[in-house]
Amino acid sequence: MNATTILIIIIIYFGLLLLISNVMSKKSTDNDTFFKANKNSKWYLVAFGMIGTALSGVTFISVPGNVGSPETQFAYFQFVLGNAIGFLIIATVLLPLYYRMNLTSIYSYIEQRLGIVSYKTAATIFLISRTIGSAFRLYLVVIVLQRYVFDSYKIPFAVTVLISLGLIFAYTYRGGLKTIIITDTLQTFFLVSSVFLTIYFICSSLNFSAIEAFEAVKNSNYSKVFFYEDYLKGNFVLKQILGGIFVTIAMVGLDQDLMQKNLSCKNIKEAQKNMFTFTGIFVIINIFFLSVGALLYLYAEKNGISVPNDLITGKPRTDLLFPEIAFNHLTIVPAIVFLLGLTAATFATTDSALTALTTSFCVDFLGMDKAENASKKNQVKTRHIVHLGFSFLMFLVIIIFNYINDESVVKMIFRVASYTYGPLLGLYAFGLFMKSKTVHDTFVPLVCIISPAICYLITANSKLLFGNYVFDNELIIVNGLITFIGLLIISKPATSQTKF
Repeated sequence: MNATTILIIIIIYFGLLLLISNVMSKKSTDNDTFFKANKNSKWYLVAFGMIGTALSGVTFISVPGNVGSPETQFAYFQFVLGNAIGFLIIATVLLPLYYRMNLTSIYSYIEQRLGIVSYKTAATIFLISRTIGSAFRLYLVVIVLQRYVFDSYKIPFAVTVLISLGLIFAYTYRGGLKTIIITDTLQTFFLVSSVFLTIYFICSSLNFSAIEAFEAVKNSNYSKVFFYEDYLKGNFVLKQILGGIFVTIAMVGLDQDLMQKNLSCKNIKEAQKNMFTFTGIFVIINIFFLSVGALLYLYAEKNGISVPNDLITGKPRTDLLFPEIAFNHLTIVPAIVFLLGLTAATFATTDSALTALTTSFCVDFLGMDKAENASKKNQVKTRHIVHLGFSFLMFLVIIIFNYINDESVVKMIFRVASYTYGPLLGLYAFGLFMKSKTVHDTFVPLVCIISPAICYLITANSKLLFGNYVFDNELIIVNGLITFIGLLIISKPATSQTKF
């Protein structure tokens, strides 16, 4: 499929999203619509739309690409099982708390429990974490578009990033969460359809029936799920499951992005139905993503296709295997299906993140949820400026990352998350489990800086300190624990027993 065809499809796709945005924004563009979707979202739309937000282009490309490594294969499913447990904990522990407190920003809990400085610290950690994580995810799809579309027109990488963020800004800045609920439902439909259709097209190319494909994947060198031989390695089953649990609690349950969607439901029962349904779909769809990866490598072996090299580092880059096969080795229909799935997965994540970042900054730092603030008209104008500011900040992060990244994006995202979300885990754990204590509020930022720094020193020297032990996703547990201990050190008796 040539670059012009891809470009036309992208333009049509975004035209549809802009149409939806215009329809939704005609109803209302006030802060209640932008931040909470007027608290009347249908739980089944939220559950389905969250799939696109949670998976992103990272899952779409990097997870299948990682299947080819003997050290990973289907090991990612160990992490997914941990994710599922984490989602259930969120639904039964954190969501009831958020609904009981009637929160717009989930970090308001920290304000009521620990103090204003702790509150601002938690919100700042989210802003940094989500900006970096979402920029990494968008970067993945932009390098694909750059390689297969915009390089043909001699358009610089930076311009490609600006175009992508500009289009996302255009359909999110007015309607916010109200628009996102609808657009993410549509984008998840494209994402899920793309997974199943991709499996169908590859199986057809390999002359596999459904049963033959299952047997081929099962008997291949890519389908090992549980790694329990060496606890020192990052792929060890217990490390992956525990990491999955706590990464999910931190990156979903303590993250304004995905929780904002849950808080747009009418009540706690609908929000919990959303989470339980979402969890089941999430596990199943990841099985299919891993299967896509195994089939891609089987197809590549049969047709003599090598993993493409990164244009900057010159090293093989597994993230590019899926687009390479879709665009250059399959027919135009599978290529279109892949493109729609990739675009839907990545932009469903980015549009949601921009909305959540804007919400957090406007509520946590500008206090827009307070009745005594300026007129609604001025608030909306300020909100638009904040939305634009985060779009530009994400642009800068992507440009920087383009020059320093030399490994699979999925590994980099969860590595960064272990450092940035760990302090959030510690803050909420202290708030929930140490109800007879509070903290010396002014020292909290110092604890939240020292903890990731200690974690970095530990991981950099883990083989020397712990006999060749390699930290993986369980690092977030260590980070949270160090933060928790630091908060205990600066704690003091609470003047009254907290009710939250």
